[in-house]
Order: sequence, then C-alpha cells, then structure tokens
Amino acid sequence: MEDLLNDIIGALLPQSDILLYAFLFLSAIVENLFPPVPGDTITAFGAFLVGSGRLNYLLVYLSTTSGSIVGFMCLYYIGRLVEREFFISKNYRFFSAESIISAERWFGKYGYFVVLANRFLPGIRSVISIVSGISELGALRVFLLATVSALVWNLIWIHAGYTLGSNWDVVREEAAALMQGYNVAAGALILGLVLFFLVRKRLRKNNS
Repeated sequence: MEDLLNDIIGALLPQSDILLYAFLFLSAIVENLFPPVPGDTITAFGAFLVGSGRLNYLLVYLSTTSGSIVGFMCLYYIGRLVEREFFISKNYRFFSAESIISAERWFGKYGYFVVLANRFLPGIRSVISIVSGISELGALRVFLLATVSALVWNLIWIHAGYTLGSNWDVVREEAAALMQGYNVAAGALILGLVLFFLVRKRLRKNNS
C-alpha cells in the first residue's frame, strides 16, 4: 500500500494544484471508508507541499479536515442504516465483530467523548464512526465533535510535516517514525486504562 501511495504521489506532483487539493480531500475520505489507506501519510504529504511552497497551508488544512469529516459521517450514516447485526454477522476484517462490540462498550462508558477522541485512536477510527451510527447518537453532536477532533489532529500533523522541511523522503520517514511512536504510546495508554478499570472493578467487587 505504501509503495502504491508513493507511485500515486509521484504521478500527481507534476499536476495542477487543484488536482492536488482534490487528491488530499478524497484521500481523507477514503482513509475512513477503507482503513488500510495511510491517511496520516497523505496529510504529511500535503504539509510537505506547503513546506516546499507548492500549496497553501490553510487550503491543505481545510481540504484534509473536510475530507476526514465527510468520511466519518459517511460511516456514521452507514452504521445507522445497516445496523449492528449486519456487521456482527459479516465480521469484516477491518470492522470485525470483536471491534464493534469493544467500541460499543467504550460508548457505554464514555459516550460522546469517544467521538471527540476518534482521530487520536489509531486503528479504530472507522469502527468508532460505524458504532456511533449503530448507537444512534445525535447526528449534529457527532458531526460537531468529529469536526473538533479532525481540526485538532490535522493541525498537529500538517504543522509537524511543514516544520520537517521540503524533502519528501525526509518528511515521509519522520512522519512514519512519529506515527509509530504515537501508536505505541496510545496503545500503552489504552492498555493501562483498561487494566486500571479492571482492577478497580475487581476491588469494588471484593469490597462489596
């Protein structure tokens, strides 16, 4: 997937700026609908084009952020229309029954906060989109929280990519290293929270 993305990026570089903005927008949508697409790498690519003086910072920010929101809301409405039993029975690779059930537990405990944090939870963003629809959370509130999440996350990534310089190979490698480190930290934090709540639940049970 990464090699294919690099080939696409190489082919797009000589094209018009409008096509590049459209690519960033559509890629941000597809990243939500098809999780294997490395959306944050594409966002870093947009930041590289800003750093090299090719594209406008604000327009890159708006195109990637709006694409992220559109992709999230598409899956939200798919979740509302198709409903829970379909995904549980199909058990898709990237929308597995286990991930759906786990996300439902998260929503049961934390509610709308899960939507607000969705962009900062790598690997399960799309599942959160689907389950927010399955859970029939309010569309307007989901839209607003998903927007805030995308605005903050994309700003961090675009600014990080912009400050890394105008060499795409350097930006790509550094962005991959940053994302890997973030995934490890986020995974450790999530695991720590799960263990904390399990231990607290066990202590409460023993004391009752």
